[in-house]
Amino acid sequence: MKILVINCGSSSLKFQLIDMKDESVICKGSIERIGLPISGGENNIIYKVNDQTFLSDKSVPTHVDAFNTVKELMTESENKVLDSFDEIDAIGHRVVQGGDRYTKSVLIDEKVVKDIEELEPLAPLHNPANLQGYEACLAVVGPDVPQIAVFDTAFHSTMPPMAYMYALPYEFYEKYGIRRYGFHGTSHRYISHRCAQFMGEKIEKLKIITCHLGNGSSIAAVKFGKVFDTSMGFTPLDGFMMGTRSGGIDPSVVTFLQEKLSLSPHQVEEILNKQSGVSAISGGYSDDRDVVAKQNQGDQRAILAHEMQAYQIAKYIGSYVAAMNGVDAIVFTGGIGENGFWLRSKICSYLGFLGVEINQSINQKTVKGAEAELTHPTDNVRVFILATNEELMIARDTKAIVENLK
Repeated sequence: MKILVINCGSSSLKFQLIDMKDESVICKGSIERIGLPISGGENNIIYKVNDQTFLSDKSVPTHVDAFNTVKELMTESENKVLDSFDEIDAIGHRVVQGGDRYTKSVLIDEKVVKDIEELEPLAPLHNPANLQGYEACLAVVGPDVPQIAVFDTAFHSTMPPMAYMYALPYEFYEKYGIRRYGFHGTSHRYISHRCAQFMGEKIEKLKIITCHLGNGSSIAAVKFGKVFDTSMGFTPLDGFMMGTRSGGIDPSVVTFLQEKLSLSPHQVEEILNKQSGVSAISGGYSDDRDVVAKQNQGDQRAILAHEMQAYQIAKYIGSYVAAMNGVDAIVFTGGIGENGFWLRSKICSYLGFLGVEINQSINQKTVKGAEAELTHPTDNVRVFILATNEELMIARDTKAIVENLK
């Protein structure tokens, strides 16, 4: 079975074709600047086959055009991997927000489309784009190819009310669905299961804290295979500081800024989402590689940004140890989680009360995509670096649902 995984943004389309016989990646790539002008020499199309990368530039007016481009790359280009698109058995889509309506992946039909549309207020930047990806695929392959929605929020649906409810008037939850939802669920699900596999234990017996650290970051407390709590909340803004996001702050800061600077809600939202976080503290550097470079040069603001980030992450880990009444493993994943050896080291320096003492030599040598244990297998709390694979998780869900249709 060949499954195409699609992750659509408002102006982008990422894709990966997976052969489920051995879960190998046949090809993958991305198309950027959909509906936007292309400047000279700007490669907005990336296509990877057999460890070779092919770049090109092309104006892509719509998501339908983008998906047609994917089809051309796979079936008509010099580096084609299929004789016909008919070889694709199903398409799996990442959908960010499923609310409390979807606790697992589902076959997309008219009702699912309507529900995703109705949930747009909870994810205005993501759900419309995710639907555009589905509609673009539908326009090209027709209704006979099954399409599956895999929700970022689904894995977090096991949280108890005491973890997901906010102390606001209860009718806000009833009328508007204001509660903690959590995000990066597909990554947290994959990583927690991979961690259990790595340890040779059943996930139902483990308490795991998964740290998905990138430009957007979140932490999840996974107790016996189910999410008990997670750092992102009603939106992906909550939690600890990220590349350009503030993370959790005193809510009164919002009203203070609105009154002091005569800002609209939208303007404050822009500040908190796009002008805050590591970037705001470090002096404009949101990419962790740039922050590390400035830190190594002795830049005090870069140093402060990293110190704050590590401190906030360690606080979340500590709180989740208390919430689960213990922890067996802590896992780092994502671009920063896999590459940021300084941040990992600093975070773990706060965890001495758990008996955590990582191997600094392994910590500094590990590269992105590699899997490693930073502690000893006999330690009470083990620390791992594991590469996430959201696309594979989406493909596995898609395969399972399609097989049940037969």
